[in-house]
Amino acid sequence: MFNTRRTDAVLLLVALVWGSSYLVAKTATYALPVLAVLFARYAISAIACLTLVISHRRRKKRCTRDEVRVGSLLGVTQAAVLVFETYGVAHTSAANAGLLISLTIVLTPLLDRTAGNGRLPLRYFAATGVCLLAVTLLMSGSAMHTLRAGDLLILAAAVVRAVHVALVGRLTKRRAVRPLQLTAVQMAVGTALFAAPASGDLPKLTQVDAVVWGRLVYVALFCSVFAFLAQTWAVQNSSASRASLLLGTEPVWAITVGISFGGEEFSLLAGLGASLMVGGTYWGQSIERACRTPDEEDPRRRTTALTSV
Repeated sequence: MFNTRRTDAVLLLVALVWGSSYLVAKTATYALPVLAVLFARYAISAIACLTLVISHRRRKKRCTRDEVRVGSLLGVTQAAVLVFETYGVAHTSAANAGLLISLTIVLTPLLDRTAGNGRLPLRYFAATGVCLLAVTLLMSGSAMHTLRAGDLLILAAAVVRAVHVALVGRLTKRRAVRPLQLTAVQMAVGTALFAAPASGDLPKLTQVDAVVWGRLVYVALFCSVFAFLAQTWAVQNSSASRASLLLGTEPVWAITVGISFGGEEFSLLAGLGASLMVGGTYWGQSIERACRTPDEEDPRRRTTALTSV
C-alpha cells in the first residue's frame, strides 16, 4: 500500500509539474524571445541528461546506435511541438494551453496503430467530438479575441505532439532503447536545432535577472528531465492505465496554477469548455485502454507511450 501511494504521489507530482510549465514558460517569454527560451531550456536539459549518461559509463550506459537514430528523429518532432507550444502559450492563457494540449490524449490513438487491434469503436469518436466541442467553447468563451492565435498554435502543438507520441511507440517497439539515453539524445538534437535561430537573441540571456533564470531552470530540470525520469520510474512500478489516469490530471493543474498564480479568469463558456475537455479526454482514455491487449497493458511494454514533452 505504501509503495502504491508513493508511486501515485510521484505521478501526481509529474502532472502538477507539467501543468505548471505553461504559466512558467509564459512568464519567461515576457523577458526573453521565444527562441531564446527554447534554446536555454534545451541546453540546460541536455547538460543535465548528458551528465547523468556520462556518470554511468562504467556500467555500460552509453548510447547505442538505435538510441541515437531514434532519439535524433524524435528530437526533431519534439522540437516542433515545443515551438508551437511556447509560441502559443505566449499568446494565450496558461489554463487554455494546458486544456487544449490535452487533445493529444484522444488524437494519439487515432495515429498509433501499434496498440490494440488497430480499430477504435464509434464511442471513441464520440469522445473526440466532445473534446472538439470543448475547444469551440474555450475559444469562443475567451474575453480577449487576440488570444485566438495562441489557441490555434496550441492546437497545432497538440496535433504534432500526437504524431510525436505515436512515433515514440512505433520507433521504440521491439528496440532496446532506454529512457535516459533517448532523452539525452533528444535534448542534444533540440539544442543544436535552436542554436542558430536563437543566436541573435542569446546575448539577452546575460541581461535577465535570477528570477527569469530560475524559470528557465525549472522548465528544463523539472518539467523535462525530472518529469520524464520520474514518470518512467512510476510507470515501471505501477500500470500504464493507472499512470495514464493520474497524468491525465495535467490540465486540471494547469487551470489551478493559471488562476491561482497567474491571475487568469474563466468565463462561463470557457468553464463549461474546460469541464467538457477534461471529461472527454478521460472518456476517450478509458475507451482506448479497453481496446488494448493484456501484453500492451504491461507497464514494461507501454512505458514509452506515455512520454510527454
